[in-house]
Amino acid sequence: MAATSSSAPASSVPASSTPAPPAPGRLAYVDATAGIAGDMLLAALVDAGADLDGIQRVLDALVPDSVRFVRSAVDRGGQRALKIDVEVLVEDPPHRTWSSIRALLEEARGDAAIPERTIDLALSVFGRLADAEGATHGVPADEVHFHEVGALDSLADVIGACEAWRQLGITEGVGSVLAVGSGRIRAAHGDIPVPVPAVARLALGWPTVAGELLPPRGHSHAHSHGHSHDHEHPVEIPDSDAALPAHAQGGPHAHGGRQVPAGVAPGIGELATPTGVALLRGLAATHGAQPTLVTDALGVGAGTKDTPGRPNVVRVLVGGPVGRTTGTTTAADAHDTPTAAVQLEANVDDLDPRLWPGVVDELLEGGALDAWLTPIIMKRGRPAVTIHALVREGAEESTAALLMDRTGSLGVRRHRVERVIRTREFTEIEVEGQRIAVKIARDADGVVVRREPEFRDVAAAARVLGVSERAMLDLARESAVGLTDPPS
Repeated sequence: MAATSSSAPASSVPASSTPAPPAPGRLAYVDATAGIAGDMLLAALVDAGADLDGIQRVLDALVPDSVRFVRSAVDRGGQRALKIDVEVLVEDPPHRTWSSIRALLEEARGDAAIPERTIDLALSVFGRLADAEGATHGVPADEVHFHEVGALDSLADVIGACEAWRQLGITEGVGSVLAVGSGRIRAAHGDIPVPVPAVARLALGWPTVAGELLPPRGHSHAHSHGHSHDHEHPVEIPDSDAALPAHAQGGPHAHGGRQVPAGVAPGIGELATPTGVALLRGLAATHGAQPTLVTDALGVGAGTKDTPGRPNVVRVLVGGPVGRTTGTTTAADAHDTPTAAVQLEANVDDLDPRLWPGVVDELLEGGALDAWLTPIIMKRGRPAVTIHALVREGAEESTAALLMDRTGSLGVRRHRVERVIRTREFTEIEVEGQRIAVKIARDADGVVVRREPEFRDVAAAARVLGVSERAMLDLARESAVGLTDPPS
């Protein structure tokens, strides 16, 4: 069990060893405008309602008797926040390679104590981190074997944050601009710039901001997250000139009496750690301004350092888009339709047309949100078909592989799409002894705007009753008109 400090839990949702199942299809916005580290994101997610004791049980099942989470309420720049520390319980923790971590996670599949989704998320995060560190040091990702990827506390942060993300039922993530910091720090490989190389690689394609300059000497300026297990125990350049790297001693630039390397602007230190950025990229599929969101949970996670006037926190807002409620629903499909998705498509001119219905069915059974065909004319007047599949972000690789396997296509185009959707839910009616599912659609105010029987059920009922599909559809629609609205 996790140790608990004497301070009251800071969570905005009461802590519970058996939290209620979260609403599916929730959206999270990760505010990393003050930077991010693994423990900060974990704390924010726990503050938003994830169960720390449950997270501890997952870690205990994966690496028994190795780490313990300790929570406390703290103040950061005048804001209340939750701080989570990781206590390592073994004297000589192993420095695992990425290949050994991957094997550890894959071998955990089937263990009832370790959810599959948590394993999948963690594999994605660790894979990003290993790729970045491998590229930084010029070695294959599988051979990355040092502190960031293998330490138990970093393992705890990644598994903990991924399990918290799963517990909260988050299926869509959006991240803010990332504050990476500025200046230089000293690491095991010497004096290096901020952002450190792994963070710079992990942030490729993501908007970043360096941060502000240091205030004059005598004012608090340190803003390192103090998360010492990231990036080989980096430290900020100290005020003592004697402690500076040799090339910087006696340099011409000073800031408040402090010498800094020649030609280098003073900075606020490291605001984003490799583990933190890997989690951001692995969990939040897109970046941008906070989306229109009905927030039902807010979490604030603290870093170690406390800088007056600049709260050292990560915030997470969790809820649903406007028009989508997050409470109890009457159907499995309700609220499980993301507003952001990936559209896959391929042109095929040599598939037996009798096979197309089966291809579409397989894509849908494989998890595609939708699949459809468009007739086209290709070069030299050849008739062909474009096969389209709309999938959740993160599922495009597996669906593309299925599409190519079933159609023989040698390539698949893909692009991200944004959708304006109406929330939908299902209920069942009975018509002449036959059960038929009915899709109920609501507008942004929750008013029912359409009730439509599922045609597959209508057709099946028509065959059983020996009537036409059209007659059965009319009966089903007539029966659906009298449905009362599901409870809100």
